[in-house]
Parts: sequence; structure tokens; C-alpha cells
Amino acid sequence: MSKASPVQPGKERARAYPAHREADVVLRSGASIRLRPIRSEDEAGMLAFLSGLSVEARAFRFFTAGADLRAAARWATDVDYADSYGIVAVTGDGATILAHGMYARDGGDGAEVAFAVAGALQGEGIATTMLAHLAQAARAEGIERFVADVLPENHRMVGVFRESGFEVTVSAEPGALIFSMPTELEAGAQRRYDERDAEAAAAAVARVLRPRSVAVVGASARAGSVGGAILRNVLAAGFTGEVHAVSTRGGAPEGITAQRSVRDVPGELDLAVIAVPADAVLGVARDCAAKGVRALVVVSAGFGETGAEGRGRQRELLSVCRAAGMRLVGPNCLGVMNTDPAIGLNATFGPVQPPRGRVAFMSQSGALGIAIVDALQEEGIGLSSFVSVGNKADLSGNDLLAYWDRDAETDVILLYLESFGNPRRFSRVARDVASRKPIVAVKGGRSPVGARAAGSHTGALLAASDATVDALFAQAGVVRTETLGELFDVAGLLAAQPPPAGPRVGVVTNGGGLGILCADACEAAGLDVVATPDAVQHALRVGLPAGAAVANPLDLLASASAAQFALAVDDLAASGAVDSIIVLYVPPLVTDPEAIAVAVREAADRAPIPVIAVFAMPQAPEPVRGLPCFRFPEDAARALGRAARYGAWRSAPTGRIPALEVDDAAAAAIIARALGRGPGWLAPQEAIALLDCYGVTQPGYAVVADGAAAAALARRWRRPIALKGIADGLVHRSDAGAVEAGLAGARTIERAAEAMTARMQAAGYEPTGFLVQEMAPRGVELLVGAVADPTFGPVVAVAAGGTAAELLGDTALRLTPLTDRDAHDVVRELTTFPLLDGYRGAKTADVAAVEQVLLRMSALMEAHHEIAEIECNPLIVSPDGALAVDVRARVERAATRTPEPSLRASG
Repeated sequence: MSKASPVQPGKERARAYPAHREADVVLRSGASIRLRPIRSEDEAGMLAFLSGLSVEARAFRFFTAGADLRAAARWATDVDYADSYGIVAVTGDGATILAHGMYARDGGDGAEVAFAVAGALQGEGIATTMLAHLAQAARAEGIERFVADVLPENHRMVGVFRESGFEVTVSAEPGALIFSMPTELEAGAQRRYDERDAEAAAAAVARVLRPRSVAVVGASARAGSVGGAILRNVLAAGFTGEVHAVSTRGGAPEGITAQRSVRDVPGELDLAVIAVPADAVLGVARDCAAKGVRALVVVSAGFGETGAEGRGRQRELLSVCRAAGMRLVGPNCLGVMNTDPAIGLNATFGPVQPPRGRVAFMSQSGALGIAIVDALQEEGIGLSSFVSVGNKADLSGNDLLAYWDRDAETDVILLYLESFGNPRRFSRVARDVASRKPIVAVKGGRSPVGARAAGSHTGALLAASDATVDALFAQAGVVRTETLGELFDVAGLLAAQPPPAGPRVGVVTNGGGLGILCADACEAAGLDVVATPDAVQHALRVGLPAGAAVANPLDLLASASAAQFALAVDDLAASGAVDSIIVLYVPPLVTDPEAIAVAVREAADRAPIPVIAVFAMPQAPEPVRGLPCFRFPEDAARALGRAARYGAWRSAPTGRIPALEVDDAAAAAIIARALGRGPGWLAPQEAIALLDCYGVTQPGYAVVADGAAAAALARRWRRPIALKGIADGLVHRSDAGAVEAGLAGARTIERAAEAMTARMQAAGYEPTGFLVQEMAPRGVELLVGAVADPTFGPVVAVAAGGTAAELLGDTALRLTPLTDRDAHDVVRELTTFPLLDGYRGAKTADVAAVEQVLLRMSALMEAHHEIAEIECNPLIVSPDGALAVDVRARVERAATRTPEPSLRASG
């Protein structure tokens, strides 16, 4: 693609091989391939790769078909991983190079970039993926821009750059197009990258859920055999493709002649479902690789869930799959289903064949998956497809979300989760999918395995809590339920009705007490039981019996007829005053439940808003079973409240990550100097300077040696000061008596410094100086902080602040990077938010300033992974702005992050 050769590597900058940049990525076809940095020993492989390119491809790469390929292979492998860097796509065994990309610094902050892709990978999106990986590596070396020379007739590479999502500019020179782009993976590039990744993930799942042929390995006629149960289910479900049985014992289970090896199965084979002892699985997987099987479902246990030996066996299984490009569900799973009549697949060993429906379900637990599938059938909720992911060695929830997002048979997605592989990627994928289809999740393992050691208030607030999962789901628009019962309730509601556009709810009932209970439950669920408009009340009084209550709840009295129920629902639904309606019916002797059910169902069908029913009887009449129907009002209110929150999330404007003016270089220098001393807490002046780099407003300050110097400073400032002691290892100053505020007068300040020194020494700290700050105005005290969570990445928190922050526990969280919508929403989740919003006649605080602090804290954590925790406490918020009065920060050497997206990083 390029006519220029890379510059010779700067040997003084040569680095060790960056193994952390190895990654398995998904191709558009759903297969996987290995990406890794190039090595010097790849010279022979590069020569073979270049020699195998077509004449046209070599001309595109070198601007001449007569290039010296030996020299080209030599300089392609002579890299220093800094000023010059190369990446190759190789087969699973690493023996064959199928694509190559590289950059070479041009002497400044730019670099030339070039690619070549073998014919076998053309159109699979590998060049786009390599571009993103190269950009990430280049950015880490201070390279800010890529330049590429492309022949005008090289339409495929022109398309790669134009469709990459990077902000590309192009200019024309004689015989060449010059493309230029930043190396920063900005929103557009990330979106394109995610779209390509989702497309590939959906193709991978389709290999499992839409196969043309299936082999059950371990099929047996023996009673109680797992393989036999799977084979019976495959046949009973009416699978439309070819079905094969494989058993080392031969025989004819279920009347199908069993082959003794997968290799012996006639014709092509898409999917193998493996149910053999764990120690035999690897041999079967190798047979499948040799056969060219596209995907495996391994139900066998004895892998990563069993300890070190099992984890080793699982790694080897995955390695076999990677080498062959096979995709894997499991191991240690229940199996998979697809109820689409065009497929008819039930490759599970569960006892239930669920009815067809519009709900997809993923379970991380096989046993619980059986129970939930059974319960869904009892609840009358049909499935479109089901996947038990087991140990998630390969295909995961992120991949399934991408598939179900594109699946025309699926309207609602259910998840039972116990862990996340990559929460940050889950957040991006789920947020995108939830904007079109509801995702309802129940998360196991709410109680902590162990508390995180934390020095700051922020760390203590997040340690041993499930709040981070709540934050992830809130950002991504995932509807979280507390119990499986709620999961079914919300799933049934969203499968039958669209989510309400807002929280306003109308309650129609023939039982006053039931209506009161429902109204209370609605308020508890975050719904607003709003007053019925006067015009609607007037119209209802004409058609309802005397004595009926026409406010909200609407009590139609026990004798209400079917026509009166229909009138109330019709008028209320058409009023525009409510976003949804709950109809409650108690069966008195004077009315016919069947007639009421027919009227409610017909009114619900006419209504422009969601209508759900509560029939307080053991078995609801048949006509309302197509509606979301509950026996008790509390269940209805909880489900509707969750659906309404989702509806509000989906209808709200999409957030964006704002561009902020910051000084990254100065911040990096502060962190580097601190790390030179070793990991630990920054000195107070360093922490203040770090926030200054990111534009967080703070009081004027100075560091002085003693009380006399503090008094002299106060005289120059001509205002009261706050005095804070400084000592090695001192984090919470108030605990050591190291804070005095509102000090004025030289003698008062000097005495305060002497007393503070004594208190600190008594607490075990030797003062090294004092921080003198201007006094902040009065206002609401908040805490804004962030912690680098080992699982979720950086998490930003806002809380009621001050010394009682942990006692109050009023905290709201978001995962970085925060959008402006995230910052807006998270502040308003605080129970104490009314204090900022003019509580009891107080002036309204500058909430926008708080949102800015949150966004800047997020940007700081995203840019500098060495920050382990940082907090402003208190952040004093007044009508005039937000002032970070006290800041502390701890740094440590950051763990190297694997490039995203990759199979290794999928969750």
C-alpha cells in the first residue's frame, strides 16, 4: 500500500516484545484469528507471505510489483516496538502469516502506516482492526498522526480508511492519494470499531444457533446419559438440518447409526455438541478441528470451575478452537436452543421444550437455566432462543447481545449473570442494544467475596458493595431485577407491551382498598400516581355510578360493569395525563370476571399507552392472559416501575463525552515524579496541582513550614484561612486533628499550628509543614472521587460529603468514561440532591459545576491509569460554583491493558 520503506529503528529505543498486545479477534465471518506484534524470527514467514500475494496486491503495497521481497521481509521484522512497530494476523498455530500492518515514525509526532492482506482474509475487516491496534500502540509512543500513501485504484484500502471512523483527510498527489488521520480512537472510530465487532460477534453466534448440521458426541441409548438426552431433544424439537450421532461404542441411539469419530461423519458439519468425560474432550475437539467443524458446544464439566488442572484443560481446549477458527460455547454448560421453526434446535439436556416466543435468554448457570426455562413456560413466556454459557471460555454475553440485537425473532433479552469478563465492553455493547431492545438482568453474587483495601472515603464507600454493578446497568439501560420472580414479571410485561414513556400511572379498580395498596406500591416503585384531569373526571362521572371515585386511583365500586371498566380505561388512556394504566379487579359475586376480562383486554388493545392488569383471583380469565397480568398489585407496580425507568432511559437524549481543555502532559509529569518515589499518596501540593491540570477549581493555597509563615501569609491575603497539617502517610487529616478552619490573627494562627503539631504527634504523625488555604464560601458539601476498580476499571462516585460521608452512605456511581448525560443523571440520584436544588427556600446551587467536576474526574482517570484513587472531599457547592476544598490522590504503576476489542477481553 505504501511506496516508502520504514525508517530504521532507533536501537536506543528498542523494547522487549510487547506480549500484552497479543489478542484474538473476530472476523466478519465469525471465525477468530490471532493478532500479535511481529518478531525478528518472523522474517521467513513474512517472505512467504509477501511471495504469496498476488501481483496486484504487491503493487498496491509497494507501488511496484517488482519490489525486493527479501529486503522487504527483513525491514518489516526489524522493529523496535517504539518508533517502528508491526503487527501480523496469523493462523491459530502461528505458523502462517495472513496479514501484516506496520507504522514507522517520520521523525516527529507522525508516522507512515501500511498494510497488506492475503486473499483469504480480504473483506473480513482485518485491516480495520489492525489499524486500531496500531493506532493504540502509536499513541502510547507519542505518535499523534498516521499518514498513508495509497494508489488511487486500490479501492479496498481507500474504503478501509474512509470507513474506519477515524477523522480522515485526503489529498491528491501525482499517482497517489495521501490519507492523514489522528491516532486517537475518538468516538467515531470507536463506534465503527464496535459496529464491526458486533457484526462479527453475531456471525459467530449464528454458527451455534443456526447450524445446518449437528453432531451429538457422546450420544448413547443408556438411560440417564447426558448425550442421549441431548440427542433425544434435538430430534424431538424437529431440527431441520442433518443430525448425526457420535459414540466410540457405535450402536444406533434413537435409531441413528453412530459414527465412532467426528472425522467419520459424512459431509460438512457445522455444530458439534460434546458430552463426553472431561479428559476425552480435547481429543474430540482436535477431531472437530480436523473435520472443519464451525462451532462447539461443550456441556462436559471438569474444566475451569474445578481448579488448576481444570483451568489448564480449559486453556488447551480454547487453544485448539482458536487454531482451527472454531467458536466455543461452554464448557460446563446446559446447551443451546433456537425455537425458530426454520431451525428447530434444542441441543440441551434439560427436560423442558419451551414454547416459541419473542424472549431470548442467557444463563451463566446450567442448573438455574433449567429452572428458569421451566418457570418461563409456566408463566406463559415463550423463548426465541436460549444459551447456557457455562464457563464462558469463548462466546459470552456480549456476543449473544450482538446476535439478539440483530435477531428478528427476539424482542426482549434476559440475562442471568454471575460475573463479568469485561464490564467496560459490556457497558458499551449493552447500552447500544438497549436503545432498541430491552435487556432484563438478574445478577447473582451480590454479597462481596472480600472488601477492597481502601484509604480514601471513596474507596471505603465502594468497597464491599454491589453499587458498581448497579452503576453499570444504569448507564447501559439494563433493567436489573432483584429476584427471579421479578425477572419473569418484567420480561412478561416488556414482551407484551412497549415500555411506558414516563412514570405517570393511572390506577383503575373496583376495590378501594386494593387501589390504595396499588397506589402505595406505585409510589415505592418510583411511579407517580397523578391526579386525573378535571375534564376527564367530569366525563367519568357521567358514565360511572354515583359514589365512584374519579380522582386517581379510580374506584369504580364493587358492582362496576364491563362497560364501566372499558369507559374508565378509554378515557384515562386518551387523556394524555398518564403514561400507563394498572387495572385491578376483585371478583365480587355480582359481576362476571370473564366479561370484565374481555372489556379490559379490548380497552388495552385500543389504548395508545401500556395497560397491565391485576386480577386478584387464583386463575385469571383467559382473555387477559395476553396482557401482562398479575395476582397482586405490588408485583404489578414493581414490574411497571422498572419498565418505566427503562422507557425514560431509552427516550432521553444520547449522551456524549465532551471535549475538555486539560494539560495532560503536566499531569503525567506530576504522576511520573511521584512514582519515582514509589507507589503511594501524592503530597498535598501535588494532588492540588493534578486537579489544576484538569481545570477543577480550588481555593488559593500555599505550603509553609510553620505557624509564623502561615500567619504572615494570612496577613498578606487579608482574610481568614484554613490550616491543614502535612505528614507522611496522613490521609484523613480530621482523624489526627490536623485541620483548623476560619483562623484569623497572627497569634491565633501560630497557636493553632502549635496545638495541631501536638495533636498530630500524639496520633503518630510528624508534621513536615502546613497547607494554608483561602476559606471557601458556605455551601453544600459533596464528595467527588474515583477508584480504579480491578474488575470494572475506573469508577467515579459522587456522595454526600464531609467527615460523615461513610456514615451517610448516600452515593451514586458511574463507570468511566462519563458522558454529559451520565454526569447529569448521577448527581440527581443522590437522596440529598434536594439540598442542591433549593431545599426549603435555599438558593439553588450550581449543579452544572458539579457535573463539570465529574466529567473532568472521569477524563483524568481515563487518561492516567496510574491513579489508583482520588477524591475531593469536601467539594463545596454554592450558587457561585463548586470548589474542591480538600483533595487526596494515590498512584501506583498501572497494569498494562490489552487492546480492545478482542476475544480475550470479551465478557
